[in-house]
This record gives sequence, structure tokens and C-alpha cells, in this order.
Amino acid sequence: MKRPPSRGDGGGGSDKGKGKGRWGGRRRNEQRLGVGGGGALSLAAFANAKSRSTGYNPALIKKQKEFYRNAKLIGKYKRSKKQQNQTNSRPQLQIREDGGDDAQDAQKPHNKRKKRTAQSLKEEYEKKHAEDEKAKMERNAIIQAKREEREKSEAKRKELREKMFKKTRSGQPVMKYRIEHLLETAIGSSSK
Repeated sequence: MKRPPSRGDGGGGSDKGKGKGRWGGRRRNEQRLGVGGGGALSLAAFANAKSRSTGYNPALIKKQKEFYRNAKLIGKYKRSKKQQNQTNSRPQLQIREDGGDDAQDAQKPHNKRKKRTAQSLKEEYEKKHAEDEKAKMERNAIIQAKREEREKSEAKRKELREKMFKKTRSGQPVMKYRIEHLLETAIGSSSK
């Protein structure tokens, strides 16, 4: 009668060292540690354990990630290129050589669509061009107004500066303009 494997058992003796769990069960642990348990590894067991590959290689993982990323980007590029080609070149209708009614009917709407599209494109271009011109004129008007305002304020500052730095013959500052400026600022601040 077989008994069910316990928690520490790793599957019993029937699986020959290939137990369940991360390290392969109790039997594998016994082999690793030696028969007595708790002893050091033999040189052969140590070398064997070291030579066993875990499958973890950071350089290889990085290379694979880059490969998949590039493949994804290339796929996106090809899809967008294909989509562009489909939108740029419309499928042409086949025209029969025998001169049947289908050939005439197929050509007529295609030509009308082309003319209408060209005309509407021209109207759209002219409309957009007019809007751009209008916006440009408005921008120029705003810039001109700002420039004039700046020139006026600069002229006013220059005049005030000249008055404030005026000196008498003996080199003393002329107080008349300074007092006027102080009065103007006092009146301006009180009115606010």
C-alpha cells in the first residue's frame, strides 16, 4: 500500500529524484547534502551544480527585448506604409476592350469625381489662403500698435530722464522738474 506524500517528501521514491517543488524534493536534497545530512557538498556535486545553467542571462534578455521592440516598430511602420499606399492609390476600375456599356459607365463617375475633387480642393485652398492672409494682417496690426506704444513710452521716459538730470551752471540739480514729478506721482497714487 502506497502512502500519500507528505509536505517535505517531494513525491516519494517512484520518481527517481525528480520530485515536485523548486529544488526537486527530498531525495535531491539528500543527494546534495550527502547521506548524513548537513554535510558539505562534494567537489563533484559542487562542480555539477555550478555548471548547471539556470537560464537567466541579463545580456540575452536585453537583446531579446530589443529584438522584439524593433520587430514591433518595423511591423507598425509596414502597416502605416501599406495604409498610405492604399489611401494614395485608389483601385482602378477595369475597362473592357469590347466597348460594352460597363466600360462607359465605369469611366463617367470616376471623371466627375476627379473634377469635383479638384474644384473643391481649389476652393478649399483659396479659403484657407484668405484666412491665413487675414490672420497675418491682424498680427501685423497688433505688432504695429505695440511698436508705436513702445516708441511713445520710450520717448516719454527719455524726456523725463533729461529733465531729471538737468543741472544748473554750478552743477546743482534743477529741483523744479523733480518736484513736479513727485507731485504727479502723489496725485496719481491718491486718485487710484
